[in-house]
Amino acid sequence: MSQQNESPTERIKKASKGLRGTLKESLGDEHTGAIREDDQSLIKFHGMYMQDDRDRREERAAKKLERLYSFMIRLRLPGGYLTAQQYEALHHIAGEHSTGVIKITTRQTVQLHGILKSDIKPTISEFNKIHLDSIAACGDVNRNVLATAHPKTSPIHEEVFGYADTISSLLLPKTKAYYEVWLDAEKLSEITEEDPLYEDRYLPRKFKIAIAIPPYNDVDVFANDVGLIAIIENNVLTGFNVSAGGGLGTTHGNAETYPRLGTVLGFVSKDEVLKVVYEIATVQRDFGNRSDRKLSRLKYTIDRMGIDAFKTEVQLRSGIKFTEAKPAELTQRSDDYGWQKNHEGKWYYTVFVENGRVLDDEKVKLKSAFLEIAQTRKASFRFTANQNLIVSDIASKDKKQVEEILNKYGVIEHTEKASNVRKQSMACVAFNTCPLALAEGQRYLPHLITKIEALLGTHKLNDESIIIRMTGCPNGCARPFMAEVGFVGTSYGRYNMHLGANVAGTRLNKLYRENLDEDEILKELDGLLKIFVQKRKKKEAFGDFVMREAIFSESGMMI
Repeated sequence: MSQQNESPTERIKKASKGLRGTLKESLGDEHTGAIREDDQSLIKFHGMYMQDDRDRREERAAKKLERLYSFMIRLRLPGGYLTAQQYEALHHIAGEHSTGVIKITTRQTVQLHGILKSDIKPTISEFNKIHLDSIAACGDVNRNVLATAHPKTSPIHEEVFGYADTISSLLLPKTKAYYEVWLDAEKLSEITEEDPLYEDRYLPRKFKIAIAIPPYNDVDVFANDVGLIAIIENNVLTGFNVSAGGGLGTTHGNAETYPRLGTVLGFVSKDEVLKVVYEIATVQRDFGNRSDRKLSRLKYTIDRMGIDAFKTEVQLRSGIKFTEAKPAELTQRSDDYGWQKNHEGKWYYTVFVENGRVLDDEKVKLKSAFLEIAQTRKASFRFTANQNLIVSDIASKDKKQVEEILNKYGVIEHTEKASNVRKQSMACVAFNTCPLALAEGQRYLPHLITKIEALLGTHKLNDESIIIRMTGCPNGCARPFMAEVGFVGTSYGRYNMHLGANVAGTRLNKLYRENLDEDEILKELDGLLKIFVQKRKKKEAFGDFVMREAIFSESGMMI
């Protein structure tokens, strides 16, 4: 199962002494804001990326100055839950050590940008005090585990939600390097800890898991390496339909790379699911491509092995046989904005947070509102995979107080006034910090949405809910290949335009036009919306219409 010509990253992992590398030495070097090259790979396993301000690269280079290096830290938050105390601490940590913006990610957690090397340890220390960490939030390991966010989804939401935490703990690396490097814990032994799952090589690439509770697919369950679809019968969780092989990242110009939806392997009981998930990870560990990182995700392993051989291997390792998948209909991916009440009588307010950026501006003061609510201790906080925030678990007697705070800072007006298309939109970070970005993402999409809103108004489609997503590169962090309209950056100011995914998140879109600038994007959309108004069936979604009406060339591009 081992492969020849392993990538440099594989060698770095094996030589890292349990992900320790020379991180302590890198931290102690005061001559640079960066860390050593090999450590830049290892630090990802600790939930961090080294970045620099790309807006100022040329200016710094002209002055022969080092790039403005800083670090992004991402928390491990299975299911995206924070207590009021934890949220209040997060607010202050963000203000003291980062840019101040709390960024909700598309994987139901938060990340902070702009942290200087000298501030990493203080930041990690403060998170540790409130029982939060960034272990395995990045790197070639299991990442943050998603779960359907809103508790009103089901009376047994909390039971299903609990599996996210259990799976996260089950698949954590065993090394204590995180505590030694960042929290100055005493090393217990010179011998690196044994890790039956990850061994000394970890996984070939990142590994993502999501849990959906039908009919909601807010987590885009089929975009994950492992997707678990909860099967609830007579208000009892009986088990999960298991899918494997989802993943959206591609590389421009490399036909061997492609987005793929997970394939349903079958049903397993809730008592069997942990063993099955674990062994899917071991199959990927042993059979995944360790030579070419562009072809190393589980989707490529499955397509190379064949789905039947992969399924057989998982069954042999786990000792569990999949049975026929149970009926489970997924119908929507959007968050339920505004006030909702669950079966326990608790209240929840889902706030629209455009592209997940929690900050105060002239329109709405999200950051101040959430802090004040946290300080009341009358609510908790849940992040969604659509980059929004649910002010949650509010007793009826406390609802008025929370609502007054939301109104005080303009949060309810902001959420209610945002158009449906804006509330369905999503973008990755892209410029100025992501080193992979070819084009803008979160900084540009709000501007484009404003122009698309005008187009929708022209065609009397103001209330239409069209899922629009944008990424600055084809790695797919905002899941653009599962959008009714997806924009994927090709160069600064230009995007490939993809059309035709469905509302339920069970179909990928297809490439429509390449390398468009803003004027070309708006011209294409104007023409498409005109045809949509003329030919759509009653209540037909835009993505379904496009796939029903469009003609594709042999290359897959619409003509």
